[in-house]
Amino acid sequence: MRINMIILFLFTSFLVVISCDRLNCTNNNPIFEKNSPDSKLYKDELVKRLINIDKTELTYWLQKYDQQDGKESLYFHIQGDGLCAILHLNVNDWSKLEVVRERKGIGRRGAEFTNLKFKIIKDSILTKFIYKTFDRIID
Repeated sequence: MRINMIILFLFTSFLVVISCDRLNCTNNNPIFEKNSPDSKLYKDELVKRLINIDKTELTYWLQKYDQQDGKESLYFHIQGDGLCAILHLNVNDWSKLEVVRERKGIGRRGAEFTNLKFKIIKDSILTKFIYKTFDRIID
């Protein structure tokens, strides 16, 4: 009886671990391969790809919190429908993200953010992705 309980516990733990992990994706886009997610070229390519993609197929997984020159931002793995990239998300309004901000992403890295919404600002000088909201965090 005890061995059955141990096996059940190990199997359940295994299912929890694999169900919470981000699927590996393979990037086939040379612009994403050769450029930083902070570069205008990378961001412009991401905008092009987002225009022609089924956004309901996308998943967003927190990669890291970043603070440079007094500006805070988040980086997300964005993947689905053939897309495999990093989204550099500027955050001006930390609504629903207070805990992520306070802990500088610690404890939420690798978590999935469902239905992440953002605004795209693009001109000849810069391209930005600005956080709007999300539905929930799956940790």
